[in-house]
Amino acid sequence: MTEQPQPFRDPQLTFAKRVDDLLQQLTLDERIAMLHQFAPAVDRLGLGAFRTGQEALHGVAWMGPATVFPQAVGLGATWNDELVRRVGEAVGNEVRAKRAQDDRVGLNVWAPTVNLLRNPLWGRGEEGYSEDAGLTSAIAVAYTRGLRGDHPLYWRTAPVLKHWLAHNNETDRDTSSSSVRPRVLHEYDLRAFRDAVQAGAVAGVMPAYNLVNGRPNHVSPHLSQHLRSWTDRSLVVCSDAGAPSNLVDSEHYYDTHEEATAASLRAGVDSFTDHGQDSAIMTGRIRGALERGLLDEHDIDTAVRRLLELRFSLGEFDPELDPYADTADFDTEGHRALALEAAEQAVVLLKNDGLLPLDPGAGKTVAVVGLLADACKLDWYSGTLIHRSTPLDGLRERFGADHVVFEEGADLVRLKCADGWLRIPAADRSQEPVRGAEGALDPALLAGRTDLPPLTCGDTPSELALVDWGNGVITLREPAGRYLSVAEDGFVRASADEPGGWIVQETFRWEAAEGHDGGHRLLHVGTGRYVSVAADGVKVAAPGEEVSGSGRAAGTVFELEVTERGEDAVARAAAAADLVVVVAGNDAHINGRETEDRTTLDLPAQQERLWRAAHAANPRTVLAVTSAYPYALTDAAAVLPALLWTAHGGQAAGTALARVLAGDVSPAGRLPQTWYTSDAELPGLLDYDIIGSRQTYLYYEGTPLYPFGHGLSYSEFTYGGLNAERDGDLLRVSLTVTNTGDVAADEVAQLYVRAVAPSVVRPLRQLAGHRRLHLTPGAAERVDFIVPVAELGHWDVAYGRWTVDPGAYEIQAGASSSDIRLITVVTVDGDPAGPRPVLARGLDAADYDEQLGTEIVDRAKTDGDAVAAVAERNELLYRRCDFASGTSGVEVSAAGEGAVLLTVGGATVTVPVAATEGPYDYRSVRAVLNASGTGDLRVTLHGTVRLARITFTGDGE
Repeated sequence: MTEQPQPFRDPQLTFAKRVDDLLQQLTLDERIAMLHQFAPAVDRLGLGAFRTGQEALHGVAWMGPATVFPQAVGLGATWNDELVRRVGEAVGNEVRAKRAQDDRVGLNVWAPTVNLLRNPLWGRGEEGYSEDAGLTSAIAVAYTRGLRGDHPLYWRTAPVLKHWLAHNNETDRDTSSSSVRPRVLHEYDLRAFRDAVQAGAVAGVMPAYNLVNGRPNHVSPHLSQHLRSWTDRSLVVCSDAGAPSNLVDSEHYYDTHEEATAASLRAGVDSFTDHGQDSAIMTGRIRGALERGLLDEHDIDTAVRRLLELRFSLGEFDPELDPYADTADFDTEGHRALALEAAEQAVVLLKNDGLLPLDPGAGKTVAVVGLLADACKLDWYSGTLIHRSTPLDGLRERFGADHVVFEEGADLVRLKCADGWLRIPAADRSQEPVRGAEGALDPALLAGRTDLPPLTCGDTPSELALVDWGNGVITLREPAGRYLSVAEDGFVRASADEPGGWIVQETFRWEAAEGHDGGHRLLHVGTGRYVSVAADGVKVAAPGEEVSGSGRAAGTVFELEVTERGEDAVARAAAAADLVVVVAGNDAHINGRETEDRTTLDLPAQQERLWRAAHAANPRTVLAVTSAYPYALTDAAAVLPALLWTAHGGQAAGTALARVLAGDVSPAGRLPQTWYTSDAELPGLLDYDIIGSRQTYLYYEGTPLYPFGHGLSYSEFTYGGLNAERDGDLLRVSLTVTNTGDVAADEVAQLYVRAVAPSVVRPLRQLAGHRRLHLTPGAAERVDFIVPVAELGHWDVAYGRWTVDPGAYEIQAGASSSDIRLITVVTVDGDPAGPRPVLARGLDAADYDEQLGTEIVDRAKTDGDAVAAVAERNELLYRRCDFASGTSGVEVSAAGEGAVLLTVGGATVTVPVAATEGPYDYRSVRAVLNASGTGDLRVTLHGTVRLARITFTGDGE
């Protein structure tokens, strides 16, 4: 007699029934253990260990060698959904292949990042796709579909979207609160997540570190109110690393960890990423919350059920049926070709006065110069390179090494102190490890090298290449290519192949030494301590330790001798060449990355000097910017004949750039975010009200350096035959794009919509569709778009609903948000929304039309919004309030202490608010208010008042 499998092992049953059976067999302790990121095995049931979280933003990250694709913002710049789907498929296959060799590799991938690129100073801008919610959604849907696979039951990998919600600052990221008004929430931030979830290829989300409207994202009511309403599928919510502890330790939102853990679990967090691989602390907190009655077993089971459904979908319990179980595609020829294709499609031609493309067959000499000319930069979420191509490599290969000259442009320097010249001892470099090659579950724990001798001082100087990355942050590199770095023992060595790590150990600052003419101390940024010369080598001083020759713990005083200025070397190379390619940009680990926002849009001064020196020596100069974010290249754009931008393009970056410069590929990347002319054009980094402060291409009323969607081609395209017809709840739009140029090329047709006479502030235009297409010379293609009529709408704060106002809407087609070639108009019929029915509905304070000097705060720890003043001069404006035949009174619900001033019809009523017992103790206070008809209501807050709601009493009530 054949033994029947346990029901949870029976593939003939539905996942839901199998999960029910397994859940019943698990003990309470076993269920609790599953709520940590590192869930242990349950040997008695034959369950293996499981972990949530495998970074896979643009390739398999942190787990050693992998195919490295362009950064996420570069994938966004392709504007090519189909390409990005193929990239997601390749990444998913490499996750599976690596998992087969290394069980540390997880199948629950934490990617993509769909936070919108609202402000270009955000340090993690490289991780997002676009400032536009629609484009971000389209690229995210494509990537997650590739990661997920197309099997109806089993998933290749299980993607988790990051970071829920309204997260665009690294400054105080775990304590700052994003003030997000309802319109911005519904029209902008939620949409980036919604479309990908509704597409059915998302397994969950990760809440962000920050707070939204005063409430931490890890206890956000939006997880249940919105996220889980978008799909019938179970979604797993994985906490960000350490965030559960932040609820108490840094945010002080709860008094105890048991309260915080219970609140986040009940809000919808299912898996706790905290305290690394040590699950005992978090599981102990969960048990403590159960004992205190803050949780019950149903709360535990709800989360465990979601996690088990995730594991079933990954084929864990049906390896013989899992279509992805034997996936072995890793570093294949197809993946290498795809990495090159993606890098080529990510290149954006910003300006071209006819200098490009270059002719490789003309026998001309090309000078390739700049700090990134021979670099292939990675970021924190990159894998380890198997293949590497720098711009110099690519141009030498394409134009011939004999026709390419190179000059980096770093300043060559020597450092001298009282003990002599700083020198790098000889070392055996026959066995050179590659950082990250072995993989790590937590790469932040990877230590620096201690096997090499530390720097010393002596009679013979070592020449160093100095690069100033801006904000006074420098790196120093020895001739053999190793960067000066500080390991755990505090010694300074020439040991790092590139700057990197969670805490970068390769960056320093010069600080003028008082009383020493021309002398400077060298501050190591990673430790915050000064470099000093000791008998046993050069090291950073430990707190209180005296290691310098003078007995000063503040560090050794150095004199800097410049043996060659980088701009002089660049000028010589440029003058000797027929044309020049200057490669500038950033290192993705310095001055703009996770934990660190940028401070300026300016290109670092050293790189400014390099392109200016090259152009002065040779006017035939191209500036190729390789960076994770935009720069304010106003001067360069005014004088240089050609500019390009690409994100860090991964393993094939250099080859791709060379092929574009040579005309093998016509560039067709498009900017996924606005490039501004200067810092003065930007709102504050923590200003999340894109409507009120007129942010992004949607609302920005100035003239950008380069607009959203911008990108040039080596060919020419015309647009014609725009047609838009209403078909029920859809708009069917079509147009014809024709290649009228001489070369085959891609074009990105962009469709925008604009309300002609909106009742409220609406976008100047908003992307409604895009299509990247390839056309040979003279070829034409009809392009069809389907636009839901609902996409013409907005969130109506007067009625708390999505609405499409009747009236005329422009359908615009063109090559960018400012290069509109065709316009047609469609009309939406219906009754216009009336004024605010304040007598019937009252006013929630956060439902304002405009505001000044206020922020939205949490009305309660579980749900609801209120508004508080952040400046003495403040105002909330509610337009078109309908007071009907008249009101006799007003009632405000408020906490704190102070007053609420209401002005309507020229009269002001002051409603005093006596001190309440804390920020969540709301009291109702009434006052006489006489108003009638329709008019604007203005509200001013005095003191510490937190205003939640205003209601009105009609005459005769």
